[in-house]
Amino acid sequence: MQRWPVLLFLAWVCLLFFAGIGLFMSGFLLTRIELASSSSCSDPLVPPPWERQSLPPGSCWSPQRFSKAVLVIVDALRFEFAHFNPAKASPLPYENKLSFLHHLATSQPRHARLYRFRADPPTATMQRIKGLTTGSLPTFIDVGSNFATYAIQEDNLLAQLVQNGRRVVFMGDDTWEGLFPKKFFRSYFFPSFNVKDLHTVDDGILQHLYPTVDSGEWDMLIAHFLGVDHCGHKHGPDHPEMAKKLTQMNDMLRSLVDHLGNDTLLLVAGDHGMTETGDHGGDSEKEVNAALFVYSKTPLFGTRPPEEPEAIPQVNLVPTVALLLGVPIPYSNIGEVMAELFSGDGDTVSAALQQLSVYHINAKQVDRFLHSYSLVAQDLPAEQLQRLQELFSGAVEEHTQLLAQVQGTTLVPPELESRLGSLISRFQLYLREARAVCTQSWARFHPLRMVGGCTLIATSCLLCYMASELAAALDSFYHSCLLYPLLWGLVVAVLLGLACVFTQEGLDLLLVLSWAAAASQLGFFWHWRGQHPKRARLVGSQLPLASVGLRQRLQAWLGLAFPMGILLFRCGAMFSDSFVVAEARVAPFLLASLVMLLVGKLHWDGRLTVAEGPKQQLLGFSSYRREIWYLLCLVAMLLVCVRLSGFFHQCREEIPQCRPSLFLSPLASLRNTRAKNLFYLLCVALLAGLVYAVRSWLRHYGNLNSSDPLVLFVRWGFPMVVLCIACYWAVASSADDSLGKLQELVQVAVVAFPWAVYGLASMGLLLLLCNPMTVFAKDRRESEGSIVTPYLGVPSSEVNLLHVIPQIYKRMQESQKSRLEQGSCKATVAAYGLGSVYSAALVIALTLLGFLLILLHSERLSLAFLLLFLEAFVLLHIHTCARGLAGDAEPFSVPWYAVISWLLAASQFFYSTGHQPIFPAIHWNAAFVGFHLDHSTNLLPAVLVGANTFASHILFAGSWLPSAPALAFCV
Repeated sequence: MQRWPVLLFLAWVCLLFFAGIGLFMSGFLLTRIELASSSSCSDPLVPPPWERQSLPPGSCWSPQRFSKAVLVIVDALRFEFAHFNPAKASPLPYENKLSFLHHLATSQPRHARLYRFRADPPTATMQRIKGLTTGSLPTFIDVGSNFATYAIQEDNLLAQLVQNGRRVVFMGDDTWEGLFPKKFFRSYFFPSFNVKDLHTVDDGILQHLYPTVDSGEWDMLIAHFLGVDHCGHKHGPDHPEMAKKLTQMNDMLRSLVDHLGNDTLLLVAGDHGMTETGDHGGDSEKEVNAALFVYSKTPLFGTRPPEEPEAIPQVNLVPTVALLLGVPIPYSNIGEVMAELFSGDGDTVSAALQQLSVYHINAKQVDRFLHSYSLVAQDLPAEQLQRLQELFSGAVEEHTQLLAQVQGTTLVPPELESRLGSLISRFQLYLREARAVCTQSWARFHPLRMVGGCTLIATSCLLCYMASELAAALDSFYHSCLLYPLLWGLVVAVLLGLACVFTQEGLDLLLVLSWAAAASQLGFFWHWRGQHPKRARLVGSQLPLASVGLRQRLQAWLGLAFPMGILLFRCGAMFSDSFVVAEARVAPFLLASLVMLLVGKLHWDGRLTVAEGPKQQLLGFSSYRREIWYLLCLVAMLLVCVRLSGFFHQCREEIPQCRPSLFLSPLASLRNTRAKNLFYLLCVALLAGLVYAVRSWLRHYGNLNSSDPLVLFVRWGFPMVVLCIACYWAVASSADDSLGKLQELVQVAVVAFPWAVYGLASMGLLLLLCNPMTVFAKDRRESEGSIVTPYLGVPSSEVNLLHVIPQIYKRMQESQKSRLEQGSCKATVAAYGLGSVYSAALVIALTLLGFLLILLHSERLSLAFLLLFLEAFVLLHIHTCARGLAGDAEPFSVPWYAVISWLLAASQFFYSTGHQPIFPAIHWNAAFVGFHLDHSTNLLPAVLVGANTFASHILFAGSWLPSAPALAFCV
């Protein structure tokens, strides 16, 4: 079998899966059309004037109330962090720390107010910045831009400020640099992606904040602090470090207020909240419930604050700040103006009329956006747009009539006052329903594309199964079953491309690729149908199915039905939301069930009992084989591993009663020094135990007897890797201020030790690639030396790959023959490590990969990795023992139940290493293992976070490679 046809076939199969996944994602992760239009002062959106209202020069649409504004964004400022509860005698570390906000709100109730600031999911920083500046809603797919930031093209608050001659100064999170290039009059950007760095951004802001405020060379100042967010990621909210960061923010706000003038508006906002583990990105209550604090040295509110803080959407901030500063509202805004900030110092009627004026402007702006958007997209339902238009027209008409009645009157009758309140409610209803319509429409899926993607993926899986069956029967399979499908797909792609050219429609490359993939699959199945009779003749030596008894036929079908049924059940259950939420518990259950069914099938087939003798027949019972007890012990060990792995699970927000595992948090979050030391010693001991077990296994099978570089690396390099990891854990788990003057040395060590692990692991893999053979031969008349195959490095042909042991035997025979020809009768050769020639190299490679992946996780998750290796070892032995009991004649054919059990184990340990398929559960810390400063590119952190996330799949995929030889050569 040649190499290139096989590689081309695998590339084609990958293309099929990518086409199916891409088609599904295009229907699931929707985007919305961004309008290029922008607002301007000349837009006819201003309502009819009334005699007590005037538009001063320099104001657009509404009178400018403030000439300056300071927006302080405290990243991940959850509402509970800002709310002060004096009744709490023993507050948690994150409670009652922002006491200055409470002081301002209680001592100056008309100047300050605290709000619940409701964020729209996804609660990632980039999406929240987009919502806070455009007043629109980012779709779910925008979360990908959180790590590869692109400039915002939509009309936004910063663009309006710059367009109207205002000076915008920024300091803090460098995400803003990519979102708003060349928009700032002055800027101080600091690296933001390193979630382990609690102080660089905050200290940099504090260095420039007060001198910039005092200079007065700004109209809008934005300061984006990251310490609270990073502290949550590193330690969680319930940690003393969080109390220190919040106290620092409290002192900063106290000093900042002293530097503000009377014409300045202060806004303190959180872009999102955080979970109890310090993560965010989802839509749980703690993640979307942020805080907003508004303050001015001049009176802002006409009434006292309510007993419970009001909840407002984050998009409401954009129209409010725009009109308060006298600039147009951004074109795509769907937020509702916070009208209570426009009440002024007048009487109730004047305040109501002023609020109606800003509501009128806000409603006209939203109506214009909906009309423009509906012309270029069909996302918004026509009947709902019609209802919104009726609400808007009625409110505007009544407002015009009411203003006509108010003109020239000195005393407003009581019934007119009630109409003012009713009209405000009508404008509020229109704006809130408009936002609800947009929210629902932009969260809709494309069912046809999703079904098409699932169909492509399912047929690709079926194709792989059929290909595995055909490849064993047809020598020319890859030539015959690859050419025709590729031709079918190419023809369909060309026809679709020509059709798009002639019809002058836009070419959707994803749809073309999907149709080409479907056509190539159809070509494969059509050609397989023609090859099916030929395959039947090739296997004609087997008995026809009709001549086999019912019991034998059931046994043959059940051998495939059980594992494939479990696999199909798991895939089908993915369409159930309840299954997706509970998959962390279902995957281990399915794995245990499959192994128990395997034992039951062996018993049903009579493979667990010995042949009955006359005595057994007389007594009426059968005796079991001795191997059954070994198999049952292995099954019991597997069940114990499955049970213990449940202690390392992360929680989803859909299960409020769930509590995340204590093993997920790093050792640095532990306050008890004794517990921290005990856990540290346990983790290091388990890591050393893993190295000892691997070296003992290699020594037992004779793979550590030579003096080759790879063998020397296993002897000495493995302990050095463990030492470096242990040192890294020691310095990473220390408190930030516990080492005093040694802090700089610690910062160097935190980078140096991981790089030492990276370097040693890379060296080991390179040595393994150059010479993977660890077989050693000893001649009585010669000095010791290694016996290797005629090739070095990667095998150049399939013969070299599949016949390693015969080649080594051949070299040994040649050596012995040459000695015999020289007259020596004692020229015997002893070979060590020959029985594990396949698996020894792979065990070494997997151990090195295990070291790297353990390094990317928190310290206590090394316990979960130990369970992973133990469960993989037990599964291999179960499959080996089961095949020995079943008496399989084909040693290198891997049964489907083994493949599916391996898949379920990989899925099980995805959850048992602290992961969940949700954004808040992503371990961002992995991106900075070995890196102190920010990355210059997104590729390397993506690789590190990806390796952390899919660690179990990587290890189980690598562990499966030696499983065929392991199944062939029973231990």
